[in-house]
Amino acid sequence: MIYLLEDDDSIRKLVIYALESQGFEARGFETPREFSAAMARQLPRLILLDIMLPDEDGLSILKSLRKQPETARLPVIMLTAKNAEYDRVEGLDAGADDYISKPFGMMELMARIRAVLRRTEETPVEILQVGDLRMDPDRHEVWVGEEQVQLTYKEFLLLRLLLENKERVLTREVLLERIWGLGSERENRTLDVHIRTLRAKLGEAGIYVQTVRGVGYRFSEGSL
Repeated sequence: MIYLLEDDDSIRKLVIYALESQGFEARGFETPREFSAAMARQLPRLILLDIMLPDEDGLSILKSLRKQPETARLPVIMLTAKNAEYDRVEGLDAGADDYISKPFGMMELMARIRAVLRRTEETPVEILQVGDLRMDPDRHEVWVGEEQVQLTYKEFLLLRLLLENKERVLTREVLLERIWGLGSERENRTLDVHIRTLRAKLGEAGIYVQTVRGVGYRFSEGSL
């Protein structure tokens, strides 16, 4: 089941029709209240979320979803007319898995939905540990020694991807695409900012996050 929260009646009906024609089960909601009631009854596979909504904006809803353990990893794609780079980064940093600007084509939307589902519907992994650093993906927790490290949603995803590929160099394009859906924007500085803040939050364990100049980053206990 895919949920769509969109107050524009024509867009909502068109997207639901497109989803159902592609074999997805889908339900559309006009207001956050209707959406919340449905979420209480059944959680979907993925959420399509407009930003400009009556009563409560989409970013606020997204942040609330990411704070709840049962919805912290639920895939969310933002659909919005706000398409400046700042707006996209804000949405992605708040925990969106993808960000699609209006107007959009239905074929592209379906492709982006399938891509997000492929990335997110993976078999749960065991606790990841390197030295004093350990990550529990299911509980969304990171610890260095006895101290829990508070990471943003995107910082957590970035660290998890690096840990799962320990000792392998991941290119900028791969990281930008897998975490932010921005693989074609090699010069985007979002990745560098997140690497810097991630290292700072990890303290002594931050040295494991290594820069491979001109290529990307890797998580390694050894030296370059």
